[in-house]
Amino acid sequence: MNYLLAILLPPLSIVFAGRPFLGVIIFFIWLPALFFSGGLTHPMFVLLAWFIIFQGRESRARD
Repeated sequence: MNYLLAILLPPLSIVFAGRPFLGVIIFFIWLPALFFSGGLTHPMFVLLAWFIIFQGRESRARD
């Protein structure tokens, strides 16, 4: 479910992945980038969120 949320709101999915500080920083970068580029940078943030979610799941699987 978090992967689907990453498509719509990448910063929120990063927060739900257990990285709240990074999610806030990404939000302040994502919002202006979204408006100034007309949405062209959105896939970059989606990929970043997917990577963070995947990394969190891998680290929990090893523990």
